[in-house]
Amino acid sequence: MERSLNEVGIFSAEDFCDMGADAAYTRLLQGGARPHFIVYYVLHMALQGRPWNDCKGKEKQELRARFDALKSVRHDKGRARLEAALDALGVVERKP
Repeated sequence: MERSLNEVGIFSAEDFCDMGADAAYTRLLQGGARPHFIVYYVLHMALQGRPWNDCKGKEKQELRARFDALKSVRHDKGRARLEAALDALGVVERKP
C-alpha cells in the first residue's frame, strides 16, 4: 500500500491524513489502480486507527455506496492514453 500511495504522490502519513481516504483513493484510481472495495474501506479504517476488518454493517454499506460513486467515474488515464495512441495509428475505431 505504501508503494501504491507513493506512486501517486502520497509520501507520508501526514499527507494521507490531510487529504482523507476518499481523496487518496481517488488519486489511486487516477493513477491507474483497479477499483477494489477492500482497499477503499481499509483506507478509512486506517485513518481511524481501526483494524482493517473492523468495517461492518451499516458503516460498510455506507462506504460501499461511496465507493461505487467514486469508481463510477472513469479514472484510468493510462488506458485512455493508450486508446488515444492506438486511435491515432488507426488501430481503434473512431467514435462519432
